[in-house]
Amino acid sequence: MMSDMPPRTRGGYTSTAPRRRPTGSERRRRVQLREVEPVPDRDPIEHPQHDRDKTDEVLEGAPGGPIDRCILRSFHKHVAAKIWLGEDRAPLKLVNHGAKLQLWVLDAERSRISETVQRSGLAPLISCSHRVASRPMLSAFCERWQPETTTFHLPFGEMTITLDDVASILHIPITGSMISFSQPLRVDDANALLVELLGTTDVEASRETEQCRSPSVRLLWLRENFSTITDVSSADDIEFATRAFLLHLVGCTLFADKSATSVGVVYLELFRDLSMVGRYAWGAACLAFLYRQLTTATRFEVRQLGGYLTLLQAWIYEHFPEMFSSPDLSYIESRPRALRWRPHVIPDSLQLVRERLDRLQSSDVYWEPYVDHRVEHPFPDIAWFSGCIQCGLVVEPYHPERVLRQFGYIQTIPPRPFAPPRPERSILLDQYWERWTDHVLTDQSRGRRCQYLGSGESVADYMAWYDRISHRILQPPHLRSGFTTDARSSLPSHTASTSDSRNARALTLLRRVISGGRQQSGDYFWGALNEAHSILAGSDETSASHNTPSPAPASHSTLSPATRPFFSPPTFVYPPPASVDPPPASYDPPPLIVPSPPASVAPPAPAADPSAPASDSTTCTAVYVRSKRKKKT
Repeated sequence: MMSDMPPRTRGGYTSTAPRRRPTGSERRRRVQLREVEPVPDRDPIEHPQHDRDKTDEVLEGAPGGPIDRCILRSFHKHVAAKIWLGEDRAPLKLVNHGAKLQLWVLDAERSRISETVQRSGLAPLISCSHRVASRPMLSAFCERWQPETTTFHLPFGEMTITLDDVASILHIPITGSMISFSQPLRVDDANALLVELLGTTDVEASRETEQCRSPSVRLLWLRENFSTITDVSSADDIEFATRAFLLHLVGCTLFADKSATSVGVVYLELFRDLSMVGRYAWGAACLAFLYRQLTTATRFEVRQLGGYLTLLQAWIYEHFPEMFSSPDLSYIESRPRALRWRPHVIPDSLQLVRERLDRLQSSDVYWEPYVDHRVEHPFPDIAWFSGCIQCGLVVEPYHPERVLRQFGYIQTIPPRPFAPPRPERSILLDQYWERWTDHVLTDQSRGRRCQYLGSGESVADYMAWYDRISHRILQPPHLRSGFTTDARSSLPSHTASTSDSRNARALTLLRRVISGGRQQSGDYFWGALNEAHSILAGSDETSASHNTPSPAPASHSTLSPATRPFFSPPTFVYPPPASVDPPPASYDPPPLIVPSPPASVAPPAPAADPSAPASDSTTCTAVYVRSKRKKKT
């Protein structure tokens, strides 16, 4: 009987095939796999460079930059590398559910659900979500996103969406417990959650997950089954409908994935206790999720962009208002900053937006757009946190030291970015996040403040370093529109000259004077003009050396950015201002006075009276015409 059984293999399985000894290549491959196994007792939080052992390796530079790939190590797979070589990619398809939020409205008949949503801290998402997203604008910014640094690489330096941006634009919590999961959710577990937390049957839950082919449910399914529940329903039904509404809300906003129709059931676990929904750091999770969606979209073969695009679009409006924005004049600062803008689709093509970003300068950026907003919402200290942010199994690095200019500080050369740890170490990440006060940038790491509000200053050697490690210009000159061999456009210079820096600071002051209108005092008006003139005249030696920075004037906080068409900033040279008294506080324009014509010019002849008899010349002309007609007849 034993002789009839097939031989057993080393793994315990039986096989009728003869046993084959492993070849030499297979043995070498097994040895290599054993050598690269991670050390289990190593802490990736305390040693953020744990998998950066190969950073000393010199990688070959890419065409158009970076010359040194010690930072952007995967740039050869980036869409920008393909665009530089002449390959093009169409605008990305955007996943935006702003219109779907209007299909489930919490009216007076659903006040009990609305009260719970208000306490959760997620209620601002209902009103501030944009229904329209601009494909050329968002696609062009996505092409400048670099996964290693989690920042946008622009011609003048790096910028990114910070926790301060999330708090100001969305007004959702950015502090609290981190949203983390130790492992992916299985379909069977998703069905059990739907039955327990939404009150569905096993058959309904299985049918829905099978239709989605994943542990997810359709947004339409949530609306069809729970949007009809009102305050007269049972307490259990109201609780189920509240969880369904919150799951529908985060699926349309914070965690909008590229399925474009469904939301993961794994987020339903966060709404198990409805009284504890507000304790999560929803803003940090939204930011980590958006970072990962931007990273995925930087690959040339990807054609779609997910994440909360309202956050990305409003961030662009805030920092580049002169290029794309259309402000809402009825906005008040107590509301989320996402409501300050009227989203619209820009008429420019993706190619034109790329060229506008290639011409962008530091003086075109509003580095600190939330000055007026600080009265209602002060600056959150957690925005200085330097570490990792998490959303489930998504872990992304957060580097405020790379974008110091967005916090009003002079940009220095940042340290090398660290790689995020594995999401399996979620307990360590949670502990690291809970002690965020121990991991913020110190005063020494922040450096010195900029001398002028929103001037966007950097140290002398920053641009030389940035030009070596970054891809500043997206396209070579011969691929731009309107290129001719006779008039070749040149790339921007590597470092800005002293005159360019003076022009940028003077233009910043003048723009704020213009945008302030008649609400500002005369003393501030002439003071700003005198300061701009001193900068352009070259007498501001202390500001050029950046040795003695001074705080910005307090009156700047009353000004708001104005909008105008985007052009390259011209160079203004003003004469010294004359000693003119400032206008009074209640200034009214003088009445319009029409000047009389000079004496040498004869007044126009009065109009002829139709009742007056005709003159002799008119009578003679009429007789002559009648005589000519008689001769013809």
